[in-house]
Amino acid sequence: MRIATLSIGDELIYGEIVDTNAAHLAAQLIGVGLKVRQHLTVGDNEADIVAALQELSERSDAVIISGGLGPTSDDLTSRAAAKASGRHLMLNEEALLHLQRYSATQGHALLQANEKQALLPAKVRLIPNPIGTACGFNLRHNSCQWYFLPGVPVEMERMLAETVLPLLQSGVQHKQIFQTRVLKVFGLSEVQLDLLFKDLVEPGATVSIAYCVNYPEIQVKLRGAGTNQLLVRSQLAELGAKVLNKLQGCVFAEGAETMESVLARLFREKGVTLSLAESCTGGLLAKRLTDQAGSSDYFLEAGVTYSNAAKIERLQVPARLIEEKGAVSPEVAIAMADGIRRLSGSDIALAVTGIAGPGGGSAEKPVGTVYIALASQKGTTAKGYSFSGDRDRIRTASAFMAMDWLRRYLLTL
Repeated sequence: MRIATLSIGDELIYGEIVDTNAAHLAAQLIGVGLKVRQHLTVGDNEADIVAALQELSERSDAVIISGGLGPTSDDLTSRAAAKASGRHLMLNEEALLHLQRYSATQGHALLQANEKQALLPAKVRLIPNPIGTACGFNLRHNSCQWYFLPGVPVEMERMLAETVLPLLQSGVQHKQIFQTRVLKVFGLSEVQLDLLFKDLVEPGATVSIAYCVNYPEIQVKLRGAGTNQLLVRSQLAELGAKVLNKLQGCVFAEGAETMESVLARLFREKGVTLSLAESCTGGLLAKRLTDQAGSSDYFLEAGVTYSNAAKIERLQVPARLIEEKGAVSPEVAIAMADGIRRLSGSDIALAVTGIAGPGGGSAEKPVGTVYIALASQKGTTAKGYSFSGDRDRIRTASAFMAMDWLRRYLLTL
């Protein structure tokens, strides 16, 4: 089945809000073996909505539309649907009754302005809305089914699940199976990954590899499609084994896991504790780690020793060391890690110092220069990095690299 989605609203084309409805629609359709082939977004303009409906109908079996069913003057979807389908706009008694009943449950009479939501194209099938005023509706235009839903996400999601998905599924004879395995990678670029996997998938295969950047990680998405669930699962498992063999430990998480959740699990499994000394990351590393519920089981403390004075007074970094080597140096990173570990009594300590920019760099140590140190009973080591981008990207990359250090170290215990 060829399915398209259409999102309507000026707030979308002006970039004022993110279109979460389109993402939800695509994900829910994939979950029941259906796939969105095209998505379109238009503003609150009747002519644009009419044109979009007609354009999508020509090459789709079904179009799911969200937005523009409200009571205000900029809600034009019902009128545009009537015009695009060549139907009259008329008062739908069933929709009006819903409005009256819903208003009564809210403890007030139906406002005249809300009656506009009962003006729908003739001869439509209503899509019930149990939690809002705007009923959705379904109509067939030529060979295409149109499903109109409100733009309010919580209403759209429920109406999709309870009415639209069952209707779409009832029209499918041979259900497709879609399965996706997501591997989260850090340390390799998209180009490097693409070169690494270039010979793994034959042309015309039922499995594929795709990439999605969620800086600084890259999600490698292994996808399988077919009508035989066991075959799809088998082929996806075979591809996954080949990909993991190529990646050689660069995968830090799978599926819904994150770097932080993986670290939380590893810290509990290993039974060790952690402390942090942060400079250029400004507490970002501590925040990301403590966003995990129950992190107090292993996370003892963190110090944002931003100034040289704080490094000297709080962590007991020798002032002479800072004068000779600079605050951004492997030697100072080591002293910071040793200092916070000694003060906190943690098993492991991590320190980050660097130049996040936009100023403060030099020819010898440009913006993006970062040193990370890890201290444990085995000793203390430090390594330097050169990150690119603006201040936020440098800080994010620094925190992520530090977490990956922790992950790799914990795996050795």
